[in-house]
Amino acid sequence: MTRQKLLDVLQFNDQGLIPAVIQDAASKRVLTLCYLNREALERSLREGKVYVFRRSRNRLMLKGETSGHIQRIKQVHVDCEGQSLLLVVQQHVAGCHQGYLSCYFRRRNRQGRLVISEPRVFDPSKVYKR
Repeated sequence: MTRQKLLDVLQFNDQGLIPAVIQDAASKRVLTLCYLNREALERSLREGKVYVFRRSRNRLMLKGETSGHIQRIKQVHVDCEGQSLLLVVQQHVAGCHQGYLSCYFRRRNRQGRLVISEPRVFDPSKVYKR
């Protein structure tokens, strides 16, 4: 078995990003998919909290910096080709900015329609006052 450093095996895409699946340590639910650049990953590893690169804002952000719903990293896994990460986290309150534990709160029903499949954890209009 070889002992390699994480940053040495990762393959960031041509925009300098790598996808990361975020999973709740307690429930094992997938909370979201986000992208990290090298700086976001290094800061996440150093501080033990998830930092992401927000493509829509073109900047590094602490996951939960506005809501306070931070994600504490418990485990870091890398896929077999070094092309994606799995971050297992302790989620504070909820992972979705729409108020649900997971960003995957909708599912396709038998009629082919999307339905909400879990309760809201918080009211986004109270957390994200614009």
